[in-house]
Amino acid sequence: MTIFDPTITMVTLPKNSREEIRVSLDHFMGCDLVNLRVWFRADDGTMRPTKKGVALRAECLSEILEALQHLDAVLAARVMA
Repeated sequence: MTIFDPTITMVTLPKNSREEIRVSLDHFMGCDLVNLRVWFRADDGTMRPTKKGVALRAECLSEILEALQHLDAVLAARVMA
């Protein structure tokens, strides 16, 4: 077993014409991580990760989802106002 296991990409969202945001599940040194990272298209045409992003312990996912749902409700209330 290596310290890196294969990444499982959950969703890819376009950011602009040259970049995308990938949400993925990674495994590093025995820890599951939720990774939100900006990727860019290199000169050779391949997509490569940038340093822009965040990796969070998977056990924090429930709290993050709760916060995002609250944010969604706040934004929806603004639209209704």
